[in-house]
Amino acid sequence: MIRINVNHAFFLTAVLAVAGSTMVAQQPKALVASSTNQTAGSGPRPQLQQHYPRYVIHRQDSLLIQFALSPEFNQTVTVQPDGYINLQSAPSIHVEGLTVPELADAVKQAYSGVLHDPIVSVDLEDFQKPLFTVTGQVAKPGQYELRQNISVSEAIAVAGGLQPSAKTQIFLFHRTPDGSMFQVQKFDLKAVLNGKNLEEDATVRPGDMIVIPEKFIVNFKKYVPYSFNAGTFLDPAQF
Repeated sequence: MIRINVNHAFFLTAVLAVAGSTMVAQQPKALVASSTNQTAGSGPRPQLQQHYPRYVIHRQDSLLIQFALSPEFNQTVTVQPDGYINLQSAPSIHVEGLTVPELADAVKQAYSGVLHDPIVSVDLEDFQKPLFTVTGQVAKPGQYELRQNISVSEAIAVAGGLQPSAKTQIFLFHRTPDGSMFQVQKFDLKAVLNGKNLEEDATVRPGDMIVIPEKFIVNFKKYVPYSFNAGTFLDPAQF
């Protein structure tokens, strides 16, 4: 419990206003945009994530395209910085964000004017190592290689676990396939760790970013002097 003199009421009000405006100003645009849909008790619950998602194609991936009945069209292509691949005797197609089966269908469609009902297979020859980022109030914030399917709570454990100053209301940023924006999920990690709302423990995907904010009371204590005399009492649990 923090003891604050009544004479400093106006000081406290000013501090709260400055701290609040600073926190809002520092939020990522995607987070601010999503806040209207995350009001207490009214926001949509995060959807259950697929636990075995297919790999999606990224820039600089190398792909082997083979034609079972027309091997003369077999080729190895690299995804260009704009997300396209250049095909032999067929138009270029945009493939970034597609899964390998979806790419096989797209290649088949691209060759529909050249070959009659071609049988196409696609294999990944080389690809970017998938990564995820954990930032904020964890022991070891940083970027980590995504070697297997893990949940958000497991990813936080990989990053050393929560700091004492961490909130348990955390944010998961999913980057859209074209990389132009984020989709944001907010959920209560404490409930997940206590065995409740396990469906909210989303699967981490390549490029995801997990943000663990700092407790407001920790920010608040940075501004409040501790030399106040007896007076009005402020309960930190209110914040």
